[in-house]
Amino acid sequence: MTPAGIRPVGEALRQAGSAADDAGWSMPESFYTDPAVLELERKHLFEKEWICIGRVEELPKPGSFFTFQLCDEPLVAVRGEDHRIRVLSNVCRHRGALLASGSGSGSYLLCPYHQWSFHLDGRLARAPRMEAHTDFDQSTCRLPEFVTEEWTGFLFVSLAPNPAPLAPLLEPLEAMIRNYHMEEMTTRFVADEVWPTNWKCFIENFMEGYHLTPLHSATLHNVNPTRLSRHFPSGEAYFGYLSGFPPDLPRVRGHPDLTESEVHDCVMFAIPPGLVSGCAGDYSSFICVQPEGVDRVRLKMGLMFHGDEWTDDAVEKAVDLSIRTNAEDRAILIDMMKGRASKHFSPGPIAPDFEGTLLDFYRYLNRRIGASLAAITGG
Repeated sequence: MTPAGIRPVGEALRQAGSAADDAGWSMPESFYTDPAVLELERKHLFEKEWICIGRVEELPKPGSFFTFQLCDEPLVAVRGEDHRIRVLSNVCRHRGALLASGSGSGSYLLCPYHQWSFHLDGRLARAPRMEAHTDFDQSTCRLPEFVTEEWTGFLFVSLAPNPAPLAPLLEPLEAMIRNYHMEEMTTRFVADEVWPTNWKCFIENFMEGYHLTPLHSATLHNVNPTRLSRHFPSGEAYFGYLSGFPPDLPRVRGHPDLTESEVHDCVMFAIPPGLVSGCAGDYSSFICVQPEGVDRVRLKMGLMFHGDEWTDDAVEKAVDLSIRTNAEDRAILIDMMKGRASKHFSPGPIAPDFEGTLLDFYRYLNRRIGASLAAITGG
């Protein structure tokens, strides 16, 4: 890592950390394109923070599992016979083959290479033909386990050995969304995609209302127009804004606990670095975000619905709106990566209310990696 390559990022984040809410500026080109910046983000964010990997209902019964990768670590989330959800290493303790792939259900995690099998809590169940080995205690062999936490139906994991609990950091946010009862919603659509853009570009786009009407004039503008977006104060581990629905828009009301104002608002929130969500009474969205390079981001996108009145046709219409909206976002983000490579690109001013979440995001990043950037550059 060269100080010259990341110095502009450190200076910009430091300025964002002290900027007034109505005086924020966007980030320099290297914020999105410098591999040295991404290396710091992986080390100090994705290897240490709480990372959302999906929804609890994706593991509905004992034996249910799905696999994923986090910072080059192959992992498997599985619900055990004791109904507890665990995240385990997906690497066989024998020769390193991957135990499982995709998602499914089973009584054991079975290695396809030599048929070693592991209980759903990670303990070794059977190692064929290894009885004669004099220096191998099968009773102590088990898959490494990583700490997990469930929050309003979301499943988080941390690669850190002893992370501070997540829920206390999210108490103000949880109070905002409590009446929506996201933990009772049912996920009826999930898609995995890789977009050719920087992961921070994706989060910035999802988390601001300024573009809703201009970019999504035929899609989201009719549902969540820019004029009804309102920024709310951020917390230590979250930020967001309210995206209003037009009063005359036909919608399912949602949970009976919702107040009238809550019915007409979608709470757009981020729990960085890896989750963005739109929480509404009728149905909600979530996207798990993980960088695969400075210009590649893996996305796990889902829609979850409240109540039993959602027909397959109604769900299909909601999915279609999401797909069309995402296509518009994807196209503009690809173009933005090209624009940021221009020698004429320079940071621009942030709209105080409609883009206030961007400044929240930069302040979060300054708190988490600002000191490391300063240490490298001597700033």
